[in-house]
Amino acid sequence: MTCFDRRDLGLLLLRLGTGGVLAAHGAQKLFGWFGGAGLSGTAEFMESVGYAPGRASAVAAGLAEAGGGTLLALGLGTPAAGAAAAGAMAGASAVHAPNGFFAMSGGYEHAASLGLTAAGLAVTGPGRISLDHVMNHTVNRNWMVPTALAATAAATLAVIGARQARVRSQENADQPE
Repeated sequence: MTCFDRRDLGLLLLRLGTGGVLAAHGAQKLFGWFGGAGLSGTAEFMESVGYAPGRASAVAAGLAEAGGGTLLALGLGTPAAGAAAAGAMAGASAVHAPNGFFAMSGGYEHAASLGLTAAGLAVTGPGRISLDHVMNHTVNRNWMVPTALAATAAATLAVIGARQARVRSQENADQPE
């Protein structure tokens, strides 16, 4: 039996911490747990920041965070889980970007950190203390990493691009003539 090394323990800590935070944020959106707004409140918020339709956007963000976070914490389907979570965090970063970098002033720092960590885990893999390892990496193949990240990047760019267009259109409509 092979002893776990520092890399495996470090990846476990990153997965548990990042996955746990993401899963909690997703549960806030989907179920209203941990003081969250739940699906209807999140749908309203999504509409208010330019993601439409609001309910579909709330479900997508909630599932990407809760599902991706849970799977990352378990180390299961790590490429898809990390890519989904990274995509959700890119969407959150787009909302916070006008406020600058630091979270203290409403910036994208927190979302970017979670997204980059999730993407990094998708690339590095979960380590040996994971369900992927137990399952002989059936849902963690090397080809899945670029596929999951590319598919998520394409979808994320389309969603954020559509949001940006809606936000610009609304800003133009609000300007006096």
